[in-house]
Amino acid sequence: MARTPIPGTRDNILSAASDLFYRHGVRAVGMAQIIEAAGCGKGLLYRHFPSKAHLAAAYLSLVRARRDRAIAAALDSAADPAGQLIALVTEVADVVRSAEYRGCAFRNYLTEFPGDDDEPGRVARAYLHDTRAQVDRLVAELGGSPKDADRIWLIIGGLHGGPADQAHVAVEWVTELVRAH
Repeated sequence: MARTPIPGTRDNILSAASDLFYRHGVRAVGMAQIIEAAGCGKGLLYRHFPSKAHLAAAYLSLVRARRDRAIAAALDSAADPAGQLIALVTEVADVVRSAEYRGCAFRNYLTEFPGDDDEPGRVARAYLHDTRAQVDRLVAELGGSPKDADRIWLIIGGLHGGPADQAHVAVEWVTELVRAH
């Protein structure tokens, strides 16, 4: 007789995997670790996530949903493209300064699996592409050039790899750039 699935099992597995993947990297975490952290059986994990790639794609999709909400809130907090660009960079700077920050989940994944064209890689690339498109759109609305968008995108990228105690510098630079327009 088949057991009735417990509500929330999929979310519990995804939560455990997400924590492990973010702290240690997708490559370093084995399915046995996820089974142990989630407190589930192997069959149950594979019923919800047929492979590690499926689980990694779900993890990155979950992170994307969170990031999309945070970015939307930041953009909604400002009335014009200049303010929105500053709010966007400020939001990223705040994330980078948090004690839990272990790098951008999308960039981390693509660093671990640079040549893979799998579902998790597509999720990561889509997020970065769409975020860059937001920057491009805001810079264009501001009357800036593609070179200005490149500069802001490089500043955002630098936030993810730079020292957290210097995050305020990124906000200052973007403020200077957008105020010049």
